[in-house]
Amino acid sequence: MTEAILLVGGKGTRLRPLTVHTPKPMVPAAGVPFLTHQLARARAAGVEHIVLATSYLAEVFEPYFGDGSSLGLHIEYVTEEEPLGTGGAIRNVASRLHSGPDEPVLVFNGDILTGLDIRALVRTHETTGADVSLHLTKVTDPRAYGLVPTDGTGRVLAFLEKPQTPEEIVTDQINAGAYVFRRSVIDTIPTGRPVSVERETFPELLAAGAHLQGMVDSTYWLDLGTPAAFVRGSADLVLGRAPSPAVPGRCGDRLVLPTATVAPDAKLAGGTVVGEGAFVAEGARVFGSTILPGAVIEPGAVVTDSLIGTRARVGERSVLTGTVIGDGAVIGARNELREGVRVWCDARIPEGAVRFSSDQ
Repeated sequence: MTEAILLVGGKGTRLRPLTVHTPKPMVPAAGVPFLTHQLARARAAGVEHIVLATSYLAEVFEPYFGDGSSLGLHIEYVTEEEPLGTGGAIRNVASRLHSGPDEPVLVFNGDILTGLDIRALVRTHETTGADVSLHLTKVTDPRAYGLVPTDGTGRVLAFLEKPQTPEEIVTDQINAGAYVFRRSVIDTIPTGRPVSVERETFPELLAAGAHLQGMVDSTYWLDLGTPAAFVRGSADLVLGRAPSPAVPGRCGDRLVLPTATVAPDAKLAGGTVVGEGAFVAEGARVFGSTILPGAVIEPGAVVTDSLIGTRARVGERSVLTGTVIGDGAVIGARNELREGVRVWCDARIPEGAVRFSSDQ
């Protein structure tokens, strides 16, 4: 048995207003809270015991997942009173682990959608005798990430945080946010204060001569930290591009949850999700978007690459592209909202109030 820690305490500030009322891991992706996909993939890889390291809106996790038995898991919850960072959160839950000192413990970040071969990462950890093993992936532009160069055997040589000059970009390998720790290494992380594994724990282990092993797995990988990325990740789950055993239906161009209503002539495509109790009216067109539970898309509206919050309403013939509409917000008829617009929860935009073209 391998046990795991899932880091789900972040505030998700880059995703607001989606995270005003909902912690980032609980925002629905492909019809279920994103965390469900991570838990299901861990279980499919043989994990049985998972500790959730919670902080922001911690009270919503346990009522939804309970003891984890519905997913074939045993889930425990540990809440940070004050945010402790990635390393501090890992150390804070150590008392709930059952593994022996030399046994492997998986650690996942709660905002990464990935096709990582979890079993292969554990095998790499065990066969190399590493103290910590890291999932690495290759990216075209690594400036927004921490670089992790390795030698010919995959052993980590350095941790380089967010390089800015061409000379600093010595590899296209980045830290992909999934790790296997030797259990005893977790106990060396300081207690009672914020600690970053990326900036403190890993560099200090490396400096002390510890064996840190990288495994490059360049299957699907997406950081869901921004609204655009979250919408794309949900669509990719529906389309089958991102693997998950938790998608509640067959993969395809659209996913309509059982209590949702879609008019016969409405067009849904591109991995669109229509959540429970939502309504898409006649003549509406929705592409690559997530319509959360109870939301309404009125006749003739066109919604592309957007996320429409719980109980929100998009008015007749409004056109939305690359936007996020907060829970309970109302977009009046004949508005045009373009890339990057975020409408806050319960806001009201009057009919025809925002346009990028003539009203004729």
